[in-house]
Amino acid sequence: MLKNQTIYIIGFMGSGKTTAGKKLASRLGWSFVDLDKKIEEQSGCTIPELFSKHGEDYFRNIEADVLKNLEYEKNTVISTGGGTPCHSDNMDYMLATGLTVYLKLTSAQLKKRLSESTGERPLIKNLDSNSILGFIEEKLAYRETWYNRADIILEGSDININLLHSLVNERLSS
Repeated sequence: MLKNQTIYIIGFMGSGKTTAGKKLASRLGWSFVDLDKKIEEQSGCTIPELFSKHGEDYFRNIEADVLKNLEYEKNTVISTGGGTPCHSDNMDYMLATGLTVYLKLTSAQLKKRLSESTGERPLIKNLDSNSILGFIEEKLAYRETWYNRADIILEGSDININLLHSLVNERLSS
């Protein structure tokens, strides 16, 4: 395995990026960073507060800045926000500086997961359960242009951490 690696976990909100990222980091013996938590630490606001006070454009600028200026140990797994790859030149940056893993779920799978947590997610907090699927389908169709550029695409709602670990090891050792 190569030294000084970074792995970025990308995908739509609710796809399991943080959970898979933590498990993968543990399996690799690497550090784990949740980009949203870093943004909250550095801004002193929660993600919903940043959205409501300043809007999405402001948040996306902070997100890109934090992503590119993270101070972390090498050999780190970073879970990104769902929109991170789609703004600024973030996807190009991640592809150039690490290995990207897209956790791919269908719109129906995402709706099932997100319907239970709308209040904590700024982009869907004002949507009723009937509107969530349309929102997901529209956003996902747009975002997959970036997501599908990932080095590894892992499909399914029940992420097999053994398979993910194997795919990552294969890529890092080649």
